[in-house]
Amino acid sequence: MRQRGTFWLGGLVRALGLVLLALPVAALAAEEHGGGGGGLINLDKSLIIQAINFIILLVVLHRVLYKPFLAKMNERTEAIRKSLDEAQAARAQAAKQAEENAARLRQTYAEAAEIRERAVKEAGEEQRRLVEAARAESQRLVESARAQMDADIRRARDELRREVSGIAVAVAEKLVRRSLDDAEHRRIVDDEIAKIRA
Repeated sequence: MRQRGTFWLGGLVRALGLVLLALPVAALAAEEHGGGGGGLINLDKSLIIQAINFIILLVVLHRVLYKPFLAKMNERTEAIRKSLDEAQAARAQAAKQAEENAARLRQTYAEAAEIRERAVKEAGEEQRRLVEAARAESQRLVESARAQMDADIRRARDELRREVSGIAVAVAEKLVRRSLDDAEHRRIVDDEIAKIRA
């Protein structure tokens, strides 16, 4: 604004200089036409008063019109500059927000991939653990069946031994009670063995 005021003041000085330079030219023109009144410009006191009035008019116009006009233009320029700055700040904020959103989205994708990978790994481990548990259970059942079978075989052998010994005692008693011959003895043993098989 100061630069514009200096420019206007310089223009005023130039205009005043032109008026002062034009006075001698006007005076010469007035002398050529007869030296009397009736010319376009009269060189007398009224010319000086008109020049002073013109300068006062320029000063008044400068203060009343030009300064408020410049102030309004400066105010408008500042408002436009402020709007442009705000728009630029809003653009920067939007770009920053878009970058943050993109970063969050990338982070979310990374977290989802990590969760998926962890879930697949845990599912694989769970499957392996279940297979191992099933193998261990089947092995335990087989061993239990073997142990049961071995116990049943031992029990059957023990029972067979008891029966055989009981039969042997019964045969011996019968043999003792009767003194039989060999053929009779064999027949009794064969009968008892047939009873065991049945």
